[in-house]
Amino acid sequence: MLDIAAICLVVTALLSYLNHRFVRLPTTIGVMVIALGFSLLIVALSAAGLDHGLRRYEESFLRTLDFSEVLMQGMLSFLLFAGALHVDIAALKQYRFTVAGLALVGTLLSTVLVGLGMWLALPFLGVPLPLLYCLLFGALISPTDPIAVMGILKSAGAPKTLELVISGESLFNDGVGVVLFSLLLGVLASGGLPTATEGFTLLAHEAGGGIVFGLALGLITVWLLKTIDQYQVEVLITLAAVVGGYALAAHLHVSGPLAMVVAGLMVGNGGRARAMSDTTRRYVDMFWELIDEILNAVLFVLIGMEVLVISFSAPLLLAGAVAILVALLARWLTVGLPVRAGARWLQLPPGSARVLVWGGLRGGISVALALSLPGGPERDVVLTLTYCVVVFSILVQGLSIGRVVRTTGARAE
Repeated sequence: MLDIAAICLVVTALLSYLNHRFVRLPTTIGVMVIALGFSLLIVALSAAGLDHGLRRYEESFLRTLDFSEVLMQGMLSFLLFAGALHVDIAALKQYRFTVAGLALVGTLLSTVLVGLGMWLALPFLGVPLPLLYCLLFGALISPTDPIAVMGILKSAGAPKTLELVISGESLFNDGVGVVLFSLLLGVLASGGLPTATEGFTLLAHEAGGGIVFGLALGLITVWLLKTIDQYQVEVLITLAAVVGGYALAAHLHVSGPLAMVVAGLMVGNGGRARAMSDTTRRYVDMFWELIDEILNAVLFVLIGMEVLVISFSAPLLLAGAVAILVALLARWLTVGLPVRAGARWLQLPPGSARVLVWGGLRGGISVALALSLPGGPERDVVLTLTYCVVVFSILVQGLSIGRVVRTTGARAE
């Protein structure tokens, strides 16, 4: 484990240096581009018989690493807590119905639309996939991951309200998507469909239980922070809340991602305002900003490297292109149209629909969920489709979202 962690950190540090020194893209996107480029170079050298075992070594490393386990049981808790820590609840309240609708209803509808769309389209491409696997693909590709785009939105002058809606939606639809994926994966494992009551009960237990557990965890953490004034101990308390809370949520069979989001919101608002001194607040903010930056860089390096374990063929690449179009269409139907129709009532600036659609990036969670599927040809197809959508999302959408903001008129005042 120590060797794996050392390799990940050393490679990430080197690629971050190369990006900052020469490429100069946003860090997460830049390290992924370089990692992807190196991996594709290794593939080309291997095809020519000149890689001297590099491809075999990197593939062995990736399989030993278990990307899905590392992200879902390790990185995710830190990333979600750190992301929620700086979301202003007071400002978010104004858009609570918008965020809730996009995160819950939007994710559910997107799952169905993507699943049915791919189920209908794939047979024409010579890559048929059972409906349940198509729905699993819909569930794992519907949650958005705006981490890489938030800095670009700020530099492009996007309104704070739009940033708030995008980040709020992403934090909560990650949890909803994971719960929905788990429900469908249970159907795949059992071979039988649950009743509507059973499905609703499981969803309520996982999602509702995660929110309630997050509230309890947040209250306890804030109370502990309020009773002392020692920044070293208080930083340690927030770290323990994330690690211990996520592990306990798994034992209670409630949604750990939603628990981390709720706990992060509570600590980041009530905790930072009423339970921390200025010194503690500064150190807590710096600690979690560093954790967020480091883990995101590692995550995107791993995404770039994962290309070596993806199966590619002409039909699969064509199917991947169709998956990109279907995912964007579903995003437009479930997010773009409602926001465009109700922009005035939602109090969002003109052009918000286009920014929300194009800024809905997919990321590491989607790849991790695809890797968690049981082995077989269906998993290989889903993994390839997922990787195509994620790479397009990060490289094309992530690098062009600033231009979309500038051309739609959705600018900060």
